[in-house]
Amino acid sequence: MIAPISLTLVRSILYNGNMRTKNLSAKVFFGVVLMIANGCGSSVAVWTDGEVPFVRSTPEVIDRMLDLARVKPSDLLYDIGSGDGAIVIRAAKKYGVKGVGIEIDQGLVTKARDNAFRENVQDLVEFRAQDAFTVDVSAATVVTLYMLPDFNAKLRPILDRQLKPGTRVVSHDYEIPGWVPDKVETVKGDFIHDHKVLLFEIR
Repeated sequence: MIAPISLTLVRSILYNGNMRTKNLSAKVFFGVVLMIANGCGSSVAVWTDGEVPFVRSTPEVIDRMLDLARVKPSDLLYDIGSGDGAIVIRAAKKYGVKGVGIEIDQGLVTKARDNAFRENVQDLVEFRAQDAFTVDVSAATVVTLYMLPDFNAKLRPILDRQLKPGTRVVSHDYEIPGWVPDKVETVKGDFIHDHKVLLFEIR
């Protein structure tokens, strides 16, 4: 699938994050894309082929996601593609909410657990090395996502089946195809890329 990804996202993948893949050629490809993109504009198209990059949401975006979801201590938050645990850990620290991070990359899961211990929220959070398409999210009252549209489209039937009415789903930047957001807000980013936060409420 061809998916539009901003230059900021490509830079973040190469220099600040990881590709959720052991495929070196995919990482090399992103390097070539970056070199081309530096000379031709702020938005490029890349072949994702099922590979989902890990890029950490900024603190400002995370706070807006949690605020928009109206997170409270009685909630149970699931973060799909939780990376190094930033969203789950912030929710625990700011709201005292319990959270579960689902991440396929074992190295990122280990890093998230270390980060939770460092922030002294290890009793509130859990990080699982698991394929998102096999997870049971039926207990969640809040779900957060920072995944690409093709991933969200594949995940949507699972969310449709499992989530209870009243559950809030918040996506950073990318739509969930087939769903209409209840709210969309913009968070100021760098000079290239402002961020979108999309709230969906299950009915």
